[in-house]
Amino acid sequence: MTAIHILPATLMRGGTSKGLFFRADRLPAAPALRESLLIRAIGSPDPYGSQIDGLGTGISSTSKVVVLSRSERPGHDVDYLFGHVAIREALIDWSGNCGNLTAAVPLFALMEGLVARDDGPAEIRIWQANIGKTIIAGLDVRDGQPCWTGDCAIDGVAFPAAPIRLRFLDPAGGSAGRLFPTGRAIDTLRLPDGRAIEATLIDAGNPLVLIDAAALGLAGDETADRIDAATQATLEHLRAAGSVAMGLADSLEQASRQRPATPKIAFLSRARRPDCQLNARILSMGRLHHAFTGTGAIGLAAAAALPDTLASRLLDAPATPLCFSHAAGSQTLSAVVSRSGSDWRIDEVVMTRTARPLMRGELFIPLDY
Repeated sequence: MTAIHILPATLMRGGTSKGLFFRADRLPAAPALRESLLIRAIGSPDPYGSQIDGLGTGISSTSKVVVLSRSERPGHDVDYLFGHVAIREALIDWSGNCGNLTAAVPLFALMEGLVARDDGPAEIRIWQANIGKTIIAGLDVRDGQPCWTGDCAIDGVAFPAAPIRLRFLDPAGGSAGRLFPTGRAIDTLRLPDGRAIEATLIDAGNPLVLIDAAALGLAGDETADRIDAATQATLEHLRAAGSVAMGLADSLEQASRQRPATPKIAFLSRARRPDCQLNARILSMGRLHHAFTGTGAIGLAAAAALPDTLASRLLDAPATPLCFSHAAGSQTLSAVVSRSGSDWRIDEVVMTRTARPLMRGELFIPLDY
């Protein structure tokens, strides 16, 4: 028997990502039913990889869902839960945050009346429920609604919009428990052929595996069509090995099958543009991202600001703010770091994104029983 579920939803762009936004109080309370509906709304699982029968588009940066609710946590306005929906499998990876879609959270919260602000510059305090961290979003409000039109342009998005300033407070250790999960700024990962590859394993924003592009014979400025299947498999092996080393998965198989969204893996090279300090590419759900993930940028900025990481080695010295080039252009972030005893602490990472609502309406979702 097939039942038709009708759910209110808003399609939002945040940074270089798109996702379906839902109010928690308008979703079914039963976890299994809720998850099945969210997966089907996006159009997964799809063996063709296109998500034609849903609102995904067959790429990782649009196969995303967000669930928001009023926060009962002191000092916070909304609770933000992010889910990365696998394209070919019936799976949502809830293990990390989406830094790009974070920019759309304050817009949705104001539009839905989950929070209220006086006109003018405003701040909304967000509890990121996946990793247990606080994010402060700064934006302008007019007539009680978010201002989302403007002339702020970000690479990877065709049209300008209003700037949204995001402060990711104390972003380290949300998934693995500490900034450097192994206690080292550089680790060694092994490939199946026995080769040793140096990697920085860092948990800031989301867990991230950083490698030097040259270690795999890459130039560092590759586009998606220049990453062949063998290279993709090598990068996925290193990502999974990094996940195990960080304590996020018990095996390579578990890392690939159950945690495909985190950690991410990025490969770095020295700057290829005179206006940038570093060059980077990142993979998301096994494919080269068309720009760069938001939380990947947070982790990269944190690594660049600290001594003895692969990022600061390529920079020849720690640097903040960091301007790096990616597949669609460039991005600039600032990391504020300090010492905590013998360890480093990331006090906050700041970046500016844009966001806007794309569509609001009802989703018609068939589910078989």
